[in-house]
Amino acid sequence: MTAAVHLRPQVSTPGSTPGSIHRLAPGVPPHGMTAELPRLRSIGRQAVPNVIECTLIPTLIFSVGLHVSGFIPASIAALIWAYAMLIRRLRKGARIPGLLLLTTLGLSVRTAVAIASGSAFVYFLQPITATAVVGLTFLASSVTRNPLVDRLAKDFCPLDAETAARPGVRRLFRRLTVLWAGVNLLNATLTCWLLLTQPLSVFVAIKPVSALVITWTGVVATVLWALRVARQEGLRPARAY
Repeated sequence: MTAAVHLRPQVSTPGSTPGSIHRLAPGVPPHGMTAELPRLRSIGRQAVPNVIECTLIPTLIFSVGLHVSGFIPASIAALIWAYAMLIRRLRKGARIPGLLLLTTLGLSVRTAVAIASGSAFVYFLQPITATAVVGLTFLASSVTRNPLVDRLAKDFCPLDAETAARPGVRRLFRRLTVLWAGVNLLNATLTCWLLLTQPLSVFVAIKPVSALVITWTGVVATVLWALRVARQEGLRPARAY
């Protein structure tokens, strides 16, 4: 089963010869043809290893290191893992997942801040700084030819080049990039406000909840937006055979 988008004939086109294909403008499926998105199983095979490698393993390394030797060695250990994965891909000439780039960027900022200061305030400020940097990175990439969501989409929902190049899909990538810039910047702003105005015990209790609400609101908005564009572009999940 490949991850490519398939076109399956549904109705014959009057005046066409068998096997002929009508070429239309990008974003408009041929008459009688329905484009198919990759199956969920294919998306899972692509996304799960990336999530494990780029987020779960660095988080586990940091958590273990934090309890064993403190937050500075833990940050360095997690950063070493991220750069090791980055260098491994560069040496193999493999595509670098966008999620890995974000993880490496975030860990680089957190490690620099951890080394520069050992205070509790600055320690809790690290993820806020990293989140803000990620948000600004999304925002900056939204005005480039390859917005960040375009790269991330290849990590989670592999599309063939023709489908990814459709004007409607390209607009979706750019708008979702702006959306996730807003999600990260809002998350960083609210977390910083909580850190500055609330007792540490209250901050520790509320921060995970607020971050979860903001993030999952972004996830739901992303899914609904993507499904709407998929319907407009004539895309649908592929069937199993």
